[in-house]
Amino acid sequence: MPKPSSPGPGAKALYTVSVRTLCAFAAKRGDLDRRFAPGPSAADGVAGHVEVTSRRSAGYQREITLAGKHHELLVRGRADGFDPQRGRLEEIKTHRGDLSRVPANHRLLHWAQAKVYAYLLCLERGLPEMDVALVYFDIGSARETLLCERHGLDALRVFFQGLCDAFLAWARQELAHRDERDRMLGTLAFPHGEFRAGQRTLAEAVYRAHVAGICLLAQAPTGIGKTVATLYPALKSAPTQRLDKLFYLTARTTGRQLALDALQRLQHGSAPGTVRVLELVARDKACEHPDRDCQGDSCPLARGFYDRLPAARQALLAQAVMDKATLRSVALAHTVCPYYLAHEMLAWSDVVVGDYNHYFGFNAVLYASTVAQEWRVGVLVDEAHNLIERARSMYTAQLHRSVLREARRLAPLPLKPAFDQVDRAFGRLLKERPDAYVAYPAPPAALVDKLQRLTGLIGDQLADDAAIGGAGLLDAYFGMLHFLHVAALHGPHALFDVSRVQGCVAPAAPVRGRQDAALCLRNVIPAPLLKERWNAAHASVLFSATLDPADYFVAMLGLPPTAARLDVPSPFDASQLQIHVASHISTRYGDRTRSLGSVVQLIARQYAQAPGNYLAYFSSFAYLQQAADRLQADCPGLPVWRQSRQMDEAARAGFLARFSEGACGIGFAVLGGAFGEGIDLPGRRLIGVFIATLGLPQMNEVNEHMRQVVQRCSGQGYAYTYLYPGLQKVVQAAGRVIRSEHDTGVVHLIDDRFGRPDVRALLPSWWRPQSGSAAGRAAL
Repeated sequence: MPKPSSPGPGAKALYTVSVRTLCAFAAKRGDLDRRFAPGPSAADGVAGHVEVTSRRSAGYQREITLAGKHHELLVRGRADGFDPQRGRLEEIKTHRGDLSRVPANHRLLHWAQAKVYAYLLCLERGLPEMDVALVYFDIGSARETLLCERHGLDALRVFFQGLCDAFLAWARQELAHRDERDRMLGTLAFPHGEFRAGQRTLAEAVYRAHVAGICLLAQAPTGIGKTVATLYPALKSAPTQRLDKLFYLTARTTGRQLALDALQRLQHGSAPGTVRVLELVARDKACEHPDRDCQGDSCPLARGFYDRLPAARQALLAQAVMDKATLRSVALAHTVCPYYLAHEMLAWSDVVVGDYNHYFGFNAVLYASTVAQEWRVGVLVDEAHNLIERARSMYTAQLHRSVLREARRLAPLPLKPAFDQVDRAFGRLLKERPDAYVAYPAPPAALVDKLQRLTGLIGDQLADDAAIGGAGLLDAYFGMLHFLHVAALHGPHALFDVSRVQGCVAPAAPVRGRQDAALCLRNVIPAPLLKERWNAAHASVLFSATLDPADYFVAMLGLPPTAARLDVPSPFDASQLQIHVASHISTRYGDRTRSLGSVVQLIARQYAQAPGNYLAYFSSFAYLQQAADRLQADCPGLPVWRQSRQMDEAARAGFLARFSEGACGIGFAVLGGAFGEGIDLPGRRLIGVFIATLGLPQMNEVNEHMRQVVQRCSGQGYAYTYLYPGLQKVVQAAGRVIRSEHDTGVVHLIDDRFGRPDVRALLPSWWRPQSGSAAGRAAL
């Protein structure tokens, strides 16, 4: 990570930069080229380096740590290898297939790195000249291609100093920025003058966590302002804790916007860019030309990208915030890609606002950069109760038989036998156990071996011709690679299952009888896969209104044993929220037809007593439709609107717009869906909710096998798989009602199980029974 270094007394501050970063900044030219090429993985790269260096003579020196200064710049890095007998420094690069397909600007960058290492080595050992070699190693054929040039010390010095001079103006600007950033943060005032009740408690705990360098699990009520209460103390700690970056990670777009708004308020009165804030979005949300290849011959925003990058980079630093709209505006003004411009700005940002996946997922750019650049980071995880399910999905992989058969149809002839071997292994699994669903402790080694062989052959073919088979073959190839990556991480925390499904995912290549089958590597407990992420951060804060019980989240997310815990008391009074339990109604699946009339009568009675805006939550779209239809039949004049499947952003906005201050009616939604959390309807926009479900995940074969995995690992199978996730959805939905100290409202919990002691223990402690409940209902 380029960063200031502590100088000695009376000395200028040094700006430390890696050789890789220096060369990427000052020597990279030409087009952006992000077309798919089946290059080596990180593991392949390590193996390739080991193979090349193992072929060298006994005196060969590996992984040589080097450093050199130029004015205020300290350049550091590790050279791959040096052969003292030949006087040759080697920079090793792995590739797959035809070497001519390595873009020219990539080779230029490789030469720059090699020459910088050669200069630093000459300087350290007093050598007047040196052979500088690029060694390209083809991981498919294990062949080396050696390109060698001889350079004298003076020529290498001129080259090194030229790169440094190109970087120095930026480095001096960065030193000044860091000083100004830390000075401003040292005097940063809370933007709202006074803390709300509960906010100060949370903010102090977040600050202490950053000072101590630990993980904090903080439960705090909805509506107290958790976003600013976590950002403010984390930023305040940055100067003394020497934080390079702060990552604010969310599960939803609305969460990102709340963070961006809070960061702008925190900087009010400061010069734009005093704290550089960057928003990361998914590629499909930022791409201007999704129908074109990401390379200079196809996309105008990739053509000459690195030539125009410096001006675009400088222009962004004058902006108050580098959010999606600003990035797009600046990128288009300089004719560069907004998505990759955002990634280029990571190194020069102070706060990054993004999705969970940017830090916790496979190939997560924030995590990879933190490790590679040795950044000192604080990680803030918003609505952290969502992280368990999101992390599960990140480390789950599925393969459909119909997709593999369609890929075989598209594949060139030499690949078809390998596809057939995989298909036969797939078929043997189906024949062994003809059940619709079968779970196994691990995937068969024979199947994994055949998939590895197939992907290797596809990779070799794609290295020579990336267009073979088209998108269908490429998508299947990516799916198989992901499956193999997940398989490599398989353990007691996961399960492997095979299921038969009706219809085909890829109907162009149907499976016999129009029945498809799927292999799934299903992550159940993310903890083993997330531990490294927590360890890489200086401090981490996970916060939400529903992090109870804390042991559940510590166990499922792999939090460090030193993690601190905080439960912020609610600032809301029990008199603000009436809680009623319909203990005479069962919403279990087998009872729904019989109890539907009672559910609808309860909703209609509450609306008649206090007309206004309500949300009614149900466990499924089918149940929602039945209840909404029955209510409209019984009360035809009552305004009703419904959540539908796969609503786009405009439809979701339209649904929420119905909840205006002067309106009345009932919105029907699915518990745990888009309207179950993360929406803010203060005041009269929402005065009550009905929750006609306990929220428990459906009891089916998949969930039952997941329960068994959790039971073996923790002894808490039922609670961790069903009870806790269900009640968190209930509390989140109920939390839509009271958003401030001035709000009042009502919550109806419609199911007899809400009266059970184990269920009541998981509901917020400030909820209190109300006297005078309607007949047939027991107050909680």
